[in-house]
Amino acid sequence: MPSPVPMYPVVLRIEGRRCLVVGGGPVAARKVRELHRCGALVTVVAPEVDPAIDDLATSEGPGSVRVERRPYDAREAGDYRLVVTATGRPEIDRTVAADAEAAGVWVNSADDATRCTFILPSVHRDGSVSVSVSTGGASPALASWLRRRVGDTLGEGLGPLAELLEETRHRLMAAGRPTNAVDWAALLDGPLPSLVREGDLDRARALLAETVGLVPAPRRRQR
Repeated sequence: MPSPVPMYPVVLRIEGRRCLVVGGGPVAARKVRELHRCGALVTVVAPEVDPAIDDLATSEGPGSVRVERRPYDAREAGDYRLVVTATGRPEIDRTVAADAEAAGVWVNSADDATRCTFILPSVHRDGSVSVSVSTGGASPALASWLRRRVGDTLGEGLGPLAELLEETRHRLMAAGRPTNAVDWAALLDGPLPSLVREGDLDRARALLAETVGLVPAPRRRQR
């Protein structure tokens, strides 16, 4: 039996883009929550919706949620950049997925990996850092279990660490110096992550500046 063709992992920028979620149950609510968190302009279509979706529709956040209590209209999936269908009714989910595919729109069909053009991974987040785990739709439970193990192993502080590294990269570029000349791996294998995890950002910033040959940035005032 031939090995399955691997899936191509990407990170999508959906801020300000129109996304459709068909379905209003707890599964759909989880999809809506993540889209809203990432700044999408979400339209939810379902005759009835979970209270959590109504809460998202009235909450502030990077994205927005509009609820339309009605059945799915044929071919409306083609009006969006990205579609998720999670009605729990196979005949409806198949129709939505087929409409999206015909229109060239990326679609995720909950519990039907064969009709997905993208798979939603299990994600561990810390600030701007996202660590995603996917089994290609084979076992969402395994993906969630792996994500929890990865998050426990990595611990806290990845978000602030990423911000410090970004700050240093920008300073190097402003000085006209290549960022690929720095041994970032050696820095990350040293005491830098521990300093950030302990909240000692001034020492971490000074260590970064010294290692890459920059004048230490001025200390930031504590708020």
